[in-house]
Amino acid sequence: MDVFASADQKTMNHAQEKRLIFPETRKNFVSNGLVLILPVGSKTPVQGSRDLLAKEVTRVSLGNPETVPAGRYAREALENEGLWEKLGSKLIPGDHVRQVLDYVARGEVDAGFVFATDAAQAKDKVRVVALLQQHQPILYPIAVAAATGKKDLAQRVVDFVLNREGQEILSRYGFGKP
Repeated sequence: MDVFASADQKTMNHAQEKRLIFPETRKNFVSNGLVLILPVGSKTPVQGSRDLLAKEVTRVSLGNPETVPAGRYAREALENEGLWEKLGSKLIPGDHVRQVLDYVARGEVDAGFVFATDAAQAKDKVRVVALLQQHQPILYPIAVAAATGKKDLAQRVVDFVLNREGQEILSRYGFGKP
């Protein structure tokens, strides 16, 4: 591996602590949002996180907060809203954000929390009902991997991702500036 990018700071911090990256090359390269989604045809009366407490809502999916960055952000937002404990029995963890997206798209759960960029990729199957704000900013870091045998080339990849052209490409996929 020559370059490492992460959807959260915690994972990159862990890589840095283990000396798996060159810390001086670490930069935030994009931002993202966390959204609450429903299946596209859902009649469930959900317009925000508090609505998940309704008795009509029985299953809400999020990435496993222990291993999935989007799940960590969702847990943080729900804790800050005082909803984490109240929703406990309704929460269905996914192994990754795409699994959560699939659960919602197939109508296997009433709602879910995913990154805005993932929801945009499935806009024909899910609809965004809320953008969550009650969590730390979602900034994706990138760095040159310490194991690379091609540090200069890896740094050029990082530089490209950070330059105007790289940022324009990422913007087309829904990512924001860091």
